[in-house]
Amino acid sequence: MSQSNFSRPGAIDLSSLRKPAASAGAPSAGGSASGAGGSYVLNVSEPTFQADVIERSLQVPVVVEFWSPRSEASTALGPVLARLSTEYGGKFLLARVDIDANPQLAQAVGVQSVPLVIAVLRGQVVPLFQGALGEPEARQYFDQLLQLAVANGITGRAEPVGGAAPAEEAEEPAPNPRYEAAENAVGAGDLDGAIAAYEELLKETPNDAEAKSGLARVQLVKRTQDVPADVRTRAADNPTDIEAQLLVADVDLVGGHVDDAFNRLISTIQATAGDDRNTVRLHLLELFEVVGTDDERVVKARRRLMAALF
Repeated sequence: MSQSNFSRPGAIDLSSLRKPAASAGAPSAGGSASGAGGSYVLNVSEPTFQADVIERSLQVPVVVEFWSPRSEASTALGPVLARLSTEYGGKFLLARVDIDANPQLAQAVGVQSVPLVIAVLRGQVVPLFQGALGEPEARQYFDQLLQLAVANGITGRAEPVGGAAPAEEAEEPAPNPRYEAAENAVGAGDLDGAIAAYEELLKETPNDAEAKSGLARVQLVKRTQDVPADVRTRAADNPTDIEAQLLVADVDLVGGHVDDAFNRLISTIQATAGDDRNTVRLHLLELFEVVGTDDERVVKARRRLMAALF
């Protein structure tokens, strides 16, 4: 997957594909690929692409599968992706595009062969993979995608699209109005406003875990908006170049390479001392907040950090 953020040069802007949204309550063409029990799979066509992919991608990652019934690899991959969309429980939506029925969509995205799988976040494309993969390999791509989404402030969870959610699942809690100003600023692309809003919340409640995590995510996005082209070379040539090491770790995290980011900073801590070491330590703790302090990778990295420090 690309390690860049969404403002990178060359990102595919899908706004040119916008069509008038279907009227409220109208079903998407093709409907859900599931039965009545609820699903996170949509069959998408040219008239519904705006509503089902672009608009939904503002709140939740949308994985788009370009496929053809004439392709054996496509028919093999489809069930794999559908099962994974159910397993992830709304952390992303799967939108299936039959290129035979929707050639203009395929042409606009530049599909040359199928199956092709991309993601759409905030209306822009993140390339994933081409060809049929098994569940373990596809799951790795989706895990990286979700890390990238979180780093860019996309933390919504989709509702099932093929029927009611399973009765045993608890309802999603209503959004907390306490974070409304910060979340609205993130949605509007006002990173400075979001940072100020989260910082104000932390002045009131310094131990607010959600505000800490939100602030860390937004600050990460801001830091990686304009990354110097030579930063990896700088980091490789000089292991004690703190600025370069921190920035490469940020880029790795945004690209979903969580372990790489953590390992880089722990190695830098081992190679530094004094104020430099403390700067790197604090930066690593901030990245822990982005990923989630209960994440297994964070737990392991925290143990390694303790060993490096003591």
